Amino acid sequence: MSEPIIWHNPRCSKSRQTLAILEEAGLQPAIVRYLEDSPTEAELRAALKLLGVGPKELIREGEAVYKELGLRGATDDALIAAMAAHPILIERPVVFHKGKAALGRPPESVLDIL
Repeated sequence: MSEPIIWHNPRCSKSRQTLAILEEAGLQPAIVRYLEDSPTEAELRAALKLLGVGPKELIREGEAVYKELGLRGATDDALIAAMAAHPILIERPVVFHKGKAALGRPPESVLDIL
């Protein structure tokens, strides 16, 4: 059985809770600290496709860099480029498992793909 992958920020309570849910399910996910190992634009596009959402649903509009870059009203391509360049903009955590993906907000939502 392939183990899940989690785009994880250990400083985020939702990310820690999601990781705990995976571990309680007996899984040992591969942990990608996406702030240090940023996903590429292609990886972000693949994640969005698996999540079934657009970039507006994966971007953190409350981050200062969102406002600094003037991203309100930006194109999807511009949002994806901004997330690749500034991974703090990526909503977290994202879990990938068996060709599916889920956003851990709330953390229990990842149970749907396990």
